[in-house]
Amino acid sequence: MGYKPTVIFDFDGVIHSYTSGWKGADRIPDKPVHGIQEAINHIRDHYKVVVVSTRCYQTGGIDAINEWLNKYDIFVDDVTAEKPPAHVQIDDRAITFTGDTEGLLNTIQEFRPWNHS
Repeated sequence: MGYKPTVIFDFDGVIHSYTSGWKGADRIPDKPVHGIQEAINHIRDHYKVVVVSTRCYQTGGIDAINEWLNKYDIFVDDVTAEKPPAHVQIDDRAITFTGDTEGLLNTIQEFRPWNHS
């Protein structure tokens, strides 16, 4: 199999539904976002999928994510704290920069993640 570009997925709010909020790096209580397993499987046909999470900076975080992914049969290529070079990243707390700085502060201040709208 040849080279595949990387797609980065944030964990909380993108793969893990994160409906209970933060419970600690090694406590992941909620179910997956609806349809994410199938989406990742399909994406992995074309891209390397890497999960990047701030949980990974804390003791037990990487192990907890890997255990949770295994529990729900979600297969990825890597779980890490460090953001690798990537084609694109998927994050519930991101703003696409369009090159236009006008109103950027307002866009930041009005931002709400999909599950907090």
